[in-house]
Amino acid sequence: MSTYILMKLFERMPHIYDKGMRILSFGKIDEIYDDIISYVRHGQRVLDIGCGTGALALRAARKGAKVKGIDVNVQMLKIARRKALEEMLTENVEFQEMSIIELEKEVPESYDVVISGFLLSELTEEERTYTLRRIWNILRPGGLLLIVDIAMPKDPLRKAISWLIMLPLLIVVYLVTGSTVYPVKDLPEIIEKLGFIVERVKYNRLKNLIELVARKPEGKMDELT
Repeated sequence: MSTYILMKLFERMPHIYDKGMRILSFGKIDEIYDDIISYVRHGQRVLDIGCGTGALALRAARKGAKVKGIDVNVQMLKIARRKALEEMLTENVEFQEMSIIELEKEVPESYDVVISGFLLSELTEEERTYTLRRIWNILRPGGLLLIVDIAMPKDPLRKAISWLIMLPLLIVVYLVTGSTVYPVKDLPEIIEKLGFIVERVKYNRLKNLIELVARKPEGKMDELT
């Protein structure tokens, strides 16, 4: 959780965000991102929600997917667009300033893959439920939901260690950003309850970081409201 909280501080300084993420993850963040993006295929239509500086969106674009990255942080989007230009990926990826509320404007069943990297833990439970329902609606039947985020360990010892690490940093983040953190509890169960088929769940050693791959079932499905 300390990685996430310090990440929030780096969001106030977008120009060092990427370097900060590598340092705070002990060099593991690229490995984690590469792992989750391995599920993306050439030609797929991909939406990266809360794309930040474009780390996940650009990886998907390099694989030949058609990617749209959205975020509300204008400075991060500027960095993402510059990276896309430098890598000559602008034909495969676009970045837009857009909030999760605006997901309702997206065409139903129009994406093969939706990516959420460290977004759900920024949201309240109500916002999280809203976002996941919108994701369901815009995913095509058989489409994938790829998530990397902060989790809440179930084991009492791991939970205690996580909170011990997080608490002082949480105070700093609140003082600097005015925001707080909502670690995601029971994410696989939440995803399954909405109707997704969870295909893969992977945790780090402390079990406070989760990678999750879920699929919207095949066949015509009703929209979630």
